[in-house]
Amino acid sequence: MSKYNIKYVLGVAMIGALGGFLFGYDWVVIGGAKPFYEKFFLISEIPNMQGWVMSSALLGCVIGAMSSGVISDRYGRRIALFIAAALFTTSAIGTGASNTLNWFVFYRIWGGLGIGLASSVSPIFISELSPASIRGRFVSLNQLTIVVGVLLAQIINWLIAQPVPEGATSQAILDSWNGQMAWRWMFWAESIPALLFFVLLFFVPESPRWLVKEGKHKEAGSILKKIGGGQYAKDRIVDIKESFGAALEKIPYKILLSKAIFPIVFLGVFLAFFQQWCGINVVFNYADEIFSAAGFGVSDTLFNIVITGIVNLVFTFVAIRTVDNWGRRALMIFGSLGLSIVYLFVGASYYFKLDGLIVLIFILSGISVYAMTLAPVTWVVLAEIFPNKVRGTAMAIATSALWIGSFLLVILFPILNNALGAHGTFWVYAGICFIGFLFILKKLPETKGKTLEEVEQFFIEKK
Repeated sequence: MSKYNIKYVLGVAMIGALGGFLFGYDWVVIGGAKPFYEKFFLISEIPNMQGWVMSSALLGCVIGAMSSGVISDRYGRRIALFIAAALFTTSAIGTGASNTLNWFVFYRIWGGLGIGLASSVSPIFISELSPASIRGRFVSLNQLTIVVGVLLAQIINWLIAQPVPEGATSQAILDSWNGQMAWRWMFWAESIPALLFFVLLFFVPESPRWLVKEGKHKEAGSILKKIGGGQYAKDRIVDIKESFGAALEKIPYKILLSKAIFPIVFLGVFLAFFQQWCGINVVFNYADEIFSAAGFGVSDTLFNIVITGIVNLVFTFVAIRTVDNWGRRALMIFGSLGLSIVYLFVGASYYFKLDGLIVLIFILSGISVYAMTLAPVTWVVLAEIFPNKVRGTAMAIATSALWIGSFLLVILFPILNNALGAHGTFWVYAGICFIGFLFILKKLPETKGKTLEEVEQFFIEKK
């Protein structure tokens, strides 16, 4: 690694990964605010409205992800991240200031646009700047910052909220600091890192691969030279130009349906959708229901959420350490099969009404497996399997599938939970994870150690 300017790449990657940090914070902050804003807006006894408010940001995520390909391909990865930073900042301020449910939902959707945009563009931005031999761990930094954002949101929620007495009535919670102001400050806290992200983006370069696509070879060469020296820059420029071929000027969207590219797009869409429907995110979005079903109160639930965040963070470091050594495929296989087994035990613990601590241990086991496998590695794979000439658009399609999957997961969980119980719901997720395991075993090749252009060539030759 000494031949690369690691400090430069790390600095740029960390700034790009702030998009992931804000994605994580914005995604999870609502979970801690949920017991309080529901009382404020008088929807705590209206399940349909609870599901809509909780999932509304995901509508923005889908729209943001769908538009990310057009924005990042036309205006560049950096401009797309600037837009995401602005969306995060304004939504954080607006959500906390909302006094009506309609405005609250509007700003959640507004923030969702930022999540969708950042979740698609940040991994691409980092992957297109990172040398092949260390690309996995640098793209995994984006997942690390997502997890840090998740954990920070959980800690801030826990610190802001005052203890809730056992048996407190809805009216007592509504009249308290928690019901009137705590949930607002949970959202307002996000505006500080969002503004920092916007400012720091002035100090990062554009993606060299996007610059080559735009014919700006000199600028691309200058950036690549900073990363790996003159020869590295020359070699990469040649490879990148060859990967675009004759289609350097304009790429017709119908190419996504070609025999060479459609199977790659389908693989990306499946992996993205599966990353959500493996089920672990219901723990973060519906922690109140999941832990209360295991016998925990509101204050204990907020503390348990922090514990899940810490476990999530620790095992993300394991992923960063192993993704370029063990490989993407091995980790994805282990994660899908491991979650399937863990969910069988989670469901059994609910079915046999075991005590809350047992449920917590099993859930933490599931989070640890997810955090070192499917959570970060899916983003690594998505950021590297698509050909240069369609990467922005293909990534937008895959990320859109991810957020559609997430929307369906969040909005359907209360229905599944009501119809099947907690035990049946987790057994359904166990079956889904086993199907994912079989698909990954058959369809996902190993991509570690290859340049983005070598990955592209591998898939073309495979057809």
